Amino acid sequence: MDDPKTLENQAPINTEQGDQEEEEEGEEEGECGFCLFMKGGGCRDNFVAWEKCIKEAEKKKEDIFNKCFEVTWALKKCMEAHPDYYAPILRAEKAAEEEAVRELEKEKAKESASALSSSAGSEERSSSREEEESKVSENE
Repeated sequence: MDDPKTLENQAPINTEQGDQEEEEEGEEEGECGFCLFMKGGGCRDNFVAWEKCIKEAEKKKEDIFNKCFEVTWALKKCMEAHPDYYAPILRAEKAAEEEAVRELEKEKAKESASALSSSAGSEERSSSREEEESKVSENE
C-alpha cells in the first residue's frame, strides 16, 4: 500500500519566489505599454533603476537631470548595445533630438534677423538725423 502524502514527505515551497513572481505580475498589470516594452528587452534592470531614480527625484522634488544623469546614461548605452530590440525607441529619440536642433536654429535665426533689423533701423535713423542737421547748418 502506498504511503499517503504528508507534509513531512513533501519538498518545502519557496514562498519568496512565489511572492516575487506575484509582485512582478502585479507590477506589470497597471503599467504603460512603453514601460512593458522597455522591461521586455535586455535593458530591464537599467530601465527599472532609471524609473526608480525618476520617481525618487520627483517625490523629493530634486533636479532629475543631475540626480539621474548616470542611470540615464547607462540606460542609453544599454539600449544602443541592443539596437535590434530598442531600435524604435532609438529612432524616435534621434528624431526628437533633430527636431529640437531645428527649432533652436529657427529661434537663433529669428533673433539674428531681429537684431539686424533693429540695428539697421537705428543706423538709418542716425544717418537721417545727420543729413537733416547738415542741411540745417548749410541753410544758416
